[in-house]
Amino acid sequence: MDVVNFDDAETYEPEHGWQRVSLAGSDAFTFEWFTKPPGHASPMHDHENEQVCVVLQGELTLHSESGESVRLEPYDSVWLEAWETHSVENEGDEMAIGLDVFAPGRSFDFWTDREE
Repeated sequence: MDVVNFDDAETYEPEHGWQRVSLAGSDAFTFEWFTKPPGHASPMHDHENEQVCVVLQGELTLHSESGESVRLEPYDSVWLEAWETHSVENEGDEMAIGLDVFAPGRSFDFWTDREE
């Protein structure tokens, strides 16, 4: 058993207000709790991991490389295939909180080792 207390978890804040917290996981899958401030969008990106994103508070809009967009409200979720190019944006007026699940698991190196 591997317990991760939220207050002691590894965190990463790529930009002010956009925070990610690494929860319990393994090489097979990882969970990341995150906040995204109003008006913030992640860069368009892809990764080797399948991803499920669940909105816990606020609203998030996912944009695909093909131009498709979907708006998610609390408790809505979306599944993204590995290598599916996407961006996640908070178009609302309040902080959004979500949970990402990645398979296989990953670390924050995905963001820290990125080439812009």
